[in-house]
Amino acid sequence: MPKALITGITGQDGSYLAEFLLEKGYEVIGMVRRTSTVNFSRIQHIQDKIRLVSGDLLDQGSLICILQEHMPDEVYNLAAQSFVPTSWEQPVFTGEVTGLGVTRILEAVRAVDKSIRFYQASSSEMFGKVREVPQNECTPFYPRSPYGVAKVYGHWITVNYRESYGLHATSGILFNHTSPRRGLEFVLRKITHGVARIKLGLANELRLGNLDSCRDIGFAGDYVRAMWMMLQQPAPDDYVVATGETHSIREMCEEAFGYVDLDWQEYVVQDPRFMRPAEVDLLVGDASKAREVLGWEPTVSFRGLVRMMVDADLKLVKQEHWVG
Repeated sequence: MPKALITGITGQDGSYLAEFLLEKGYEVIGMVRRTSTVNFSRIQHIQDKIRLVSGDLLDQGSLICILQEHMPDEVYNLAAQSFVPTSWEQPVFTGEVTGLGVTRILEAVRAVDKSIRFYQASSSEMFGKVREVPQNECTPFYPRSPYGVAKVYGHWITVNYRESYGLHATSGILFNHTSPRRGLEFVLRKITHGVARIKLGLANELRLGNLDSCRDIGFAGDYVRAMWMMLQQPAPDDYVVATGETHSIREMCEEAFGYVDLDWQEYVVQDPRFMRPAEVDLLVGDASKAREVLGWEPTVSFRGLVRMMVDADLKLVKQEHWVG
């Protein structure tokens, strides 16, 4: 039975990846920070099938101890301070976790067992003020937030350890991906949850930032499958994972509100508070390499994703508010 360690297992991607690996017959170990506010809701349905261990990307010793005790075959580093707006409010913390945290876990792998296969969750936010459209593995980085800058560091330190120490260390440059498990602070989930509340008479407006910002957005369940595929390759490498389509925040509103027969323009209010200090206007990925080398393809369309999330949020809001 192969064994995998997932940092950030309580997050959206961690929960989908844990499900996927369990179906593949893995023993799954999830690293969680010791805190009084850990939210296990995303993994509650599989919690009896996985082993949770205490560790922290800020603490080198805890990472070494986890690897020594459990000796995983694969490590998926999904833990990060991952909300872009927060990275301006907490830039140093973001750098410590999202950037230097990658070095700490790579160094732990190098010290304990260099045969462990390592996956680093890189991000399309590294492209930022894009140098070319679409973006691929060779597109230069130009991050536009402390989060993006930290992810660039994490990406390049992964490449450096791969080339310096021969580690099977791979980075997946994942474009935006979401699901009903996404936090309410992320834009498409904020939209679909807002649509549900408005449709059920619990709200009368939805406040958003830049409606013209465009994103390449897919289903998280599809993207974790690509992570696993990367670590099954004989040699480590970097891969862009994306749908190749781009959709504006305005389109997301049109699709979500239209699905429940509402006119989004009657409810959406642009609020300067949600504008980024430095905006990323157009991200769209070229996943040709992932298709050709991994055989990966997304299975959920943009429309299918939006409707899946609206349906899930309608159900959730009804349960929370006892609405018929």
